[in-house]
Amino acid sequence: MKVPMLDLTEQYQQLKGEIMDSLDHVMSRSQFILGDNVKKLEKDVAEYSGVGHGIGVANGSDALHISLQACGVGQGDEVIVPSFTFFATAGAVARTGATPVFVDIEPKTYNIDASKIESAITDKTKAIIPVHLYGQMANMDAIVEVAQKHNIAIIEDAAQAIGSLYKGKRVGELGTTACYSFFPTKNLGAYGDAGMIVTNNDEIAEKMRVIRVHGSKPKYYHHVLGYNSRLDELQAAILNVKFPNLDKWSELRREKAENYTRLLNETVKEVITPFIEEHNYHVFHQYTIRVPQRDDLQAYLKENGVSTMIYYPKPLHLQPVFHELGYKKGDLPETEKACAEAISLPMFPELKIEQQQYVVSKIAEFYSK
Repeated sequence: MKVPMLDLTEQYQQLKGEIMDSLDHVMSRSQFILGDNVKKLEKDVAEYSGVGHGIGVANGSDALHISLQACGVGQGDEVIVPSFTFFATAGAVARTGATPVFVDIEPKTYNIDASKIESAITDKTKAIIPVHLYGQMANMDAIVEVAQKHNIAIIEDAAQAIGSLYKGKRVGELGTTACYSFFPTKNLGAYGDAGMIVTNNDEIAEKMRVIRVHGSKPKYYHHVLGYNSRLDELQAAILNVKFPNLDKWSELRREKAENYTRLLNETVKEVITPFIEEHNYHVFHQYTIRVPQRDDLQAYLKENGVSTMIYYPKPLHLQPVFHELGYKKGDLPETEKACAEAISLPMFPELKIEQQQYVVSKIAEFYSK
């Protein structure tokens, strides 16, 4: 049996007619930049997030960068980030001229350890970027408390977490801004690059709208140094078709996660299955386990037709590009341990129980050798 990490073909076949009609409508009207589809998606995603503004941008990485710029982060500033995350989280900070300050993670959730944030704050700190990793929100009460105490912005990296909840609150409701990615592999994925920022702050929202169009308002009059980062109208049209299905897909992901956890706990004692905080609604962008002999297991699964991914094999504080920051091995022990043990199994709404049973059987087979 072959089990892919992600398979979007069934989803496309279910929505093909609506998607093609939507694309044809855009082509027929020939309004390709910041048109009605972008406006509708911005409105709907903002309402879904419980905030007043949605700003469509080219991708999730730009969403982070634009948020930082709109919050006044620049040369000489510092921004607190986890090291166990995709490069864009810290890369966006560095591109503003600010310095990423890396903080360790909670071992159970893989999210930033809120208890370690305050000790990392200096008089240069302008923002915190909590990453809601794998689809589960970070400890936002503690993060909001320390951010308010020190008057610094919270920019939620929610690239993997659209639809997730923390004590009944959506992504975006507790931060200054929140950043979504609509990369094709995400829970709500476009057919190319796309992203969005949501916020309840009117002033910051207006700044971000200006920054995404080369910093111009009105057109051809430039008061800030922005750049070209607009959500494409064709991608917005696709996302408008897919968006009404998001909650259904999230529930299916949670169902698949429950299946994995039950099967693994019944058969493989070496595996640590995902931990879910009781106040969180986890949307399982990834189903990530901890295992011994992680790399050998991955190779064995590949030999047996099972695709897996390692998010992330090398922590950001030890990446060559950040060498000059002076971090060394052992500085963030929980992050480094997760990088050596975490592996993500196939996860998508259309995943079949027979596929999951096969994946688990091969994991059990590996550890019984």
